Amino acid sequence: MTTRRVTIDPITRLEGHGRIEIFLDEAGEVANAYLQVPELRGFERFCLGRPAEEMPHITPRICGVCPTAHHMAATRALDELWHVEPPPAGHKLRELFYNLFMFEDHTLHFYFLGGPDFIVGPSAPAAERNVLGVIGKVGLEIGGKVIAARKEARAIMAEMAGKAIHPVFGLPGGVSKPMTAELVDRLKRAAPGFVDFAAFSLQAFADVVLKNQAYVQTILAEHYTHRTYYMGLVDEARKVTFYRGRVRVVDPAGQQVAFFEPRDYLAHIAEHVEPWSYIKFPFLKKPGWKGFVDGVDSGVYRVAPLARLNVADGMATPRAQEHYEQMFATLGGRPAHSTLAFHWARLIEALQAAEVVLACSQDPEILSPDVRRVPTEAPTEGVGMVEAPRGTLIHHYKTDRNGILTFVNLLVATVHNAAPIQMAIKKAAQGVIHRGHVDDGLLNQVEMAFRAFDPCHACATHSLPGDMPLVARVHDASGAVVRVVARADIGARA
Repeated sequence: MTTRRVTIDPITRLEGHGRIEIFLDEAGEVANAYLQVPELRGFERFCLGRPAEEMPHITPRICGVCPTAHHMAATRALDELWHVEPPPAGHKLRELFYNLFMFEDHTLHFYFLGGPDFIVGPSAPAAERNVLGVIGKVGLEIGGKVIAARKEARAIMAEMAGKAIHPVFGLPGGVSKPMTAELVDRLKRAAPGFVDFAAFSLQAFADVVLKNQAYVQTILAEHYTHRTYYMGLVDEARKVTFYRGRVRVVDPAGQQVAFFEPRDYLAHIAEHVEPWSYIKFPFLKKPGWKGFVDGVDSGVYRVAPLARLNVADGMATPRAQEHYEQMFATLGGRPAHSTLAFHWARLIEALQAAEVVLACSQDPEILSPDVRRVPTEAPTEGVGMVEAPRGTLIHHYKTDRNGILTFVNLLVATVHNAAPIQMAIKKAAQGVIHRGHVDDGLLNQVEMAFRAFDPCHACATHSLPGDMPLVARVHDASGAVVRVVARADIGARA
């Protein structure tokens, strides 16, 4: 039996690197598909032995797209590590800062990364499936609005935190400095525009996607559907939250199966490894690891925007709540299992983030000078959890009494989604590739399956034992493998 292999290398419009290998049987049908991630980051290892207070400044270097998420998760972990609770103003400034980040990051993904598949078209020429193609469709004026909204959000973030990319902001027990009256005035002027732009983006999605029946059918297609568990943070009212809350898990029918504090995550989550990828594959301990399958008997779960909306009882802001209700009415109720609906959920979250920013701008407490409580206790252990744009982000640290790190575990959003992404690209490939027919448009439809998760493979890749089980394959001019060299072989000879 002969097998034909189709390679997508590199995969596109994501943060990080990876490739997809698709194997066809002799009838030209997809027998299997793999997402391989060849890069590796070793942050869990080289942070050991460092002072814990350096983590909010080290871990943002993992990723240039979502440094704020790592900064905030690290800061939250340090609060618990040093047993200190920030004052109300400290929490509010963090929440303001973090929602600014969520707004601008979700906007980036829709217009630059995910949106081209819908606004330009999934089968449009590759040279047009990008932000320039989007601007060509929606017009230069809209392109200018996208740039202006993100520019202003990032400018305010930079003034609050010194830098927008690698912030110098969060400290154990609070933040580095209070807001100025001048910056609050600027925020008050800008915040209504953020809300308007988020609402405009949802209207653009409605006009371009929801009014196109072919696009709606694509979203609802079985080959883009997985019936998994879902996990995300919720606030005290069990509404969507990004900065702090408790973890809620629901099963494929939407029934709650777990509700716990972030520090208890290890009682519910375990990690599986495969030899062909540096990504770990987390799963729920109670159902257990059953392989890359979905359903109630599988421990596979999903995080990120659609998951957050699936686990929550609603949005925390009024305008976002209206769109939440519309989305689930359109998709047939909660939970929704359509992978491509992550794009819709992402825009609803962007609107909530903008509404939270607007509400914070009107809160007089953000001008309080009382923004930090200095720790007084010896450090021990801390878990920090936030909702990154790409899903639940966990930082877990342990130190000696001098605050030197002895244990670091980073469980990032794309890692939670690693198994679902693997399943999604295989099922999408099986849904669109038949009788050996492969073209650029069909391969892009396979990529759409992972792109909906907005993956960040720079964040996600590290080996469980802290080793690099490297295997190098040497090919001759015809492509045949002539030699395989493994790290273990090199170590044995040395």
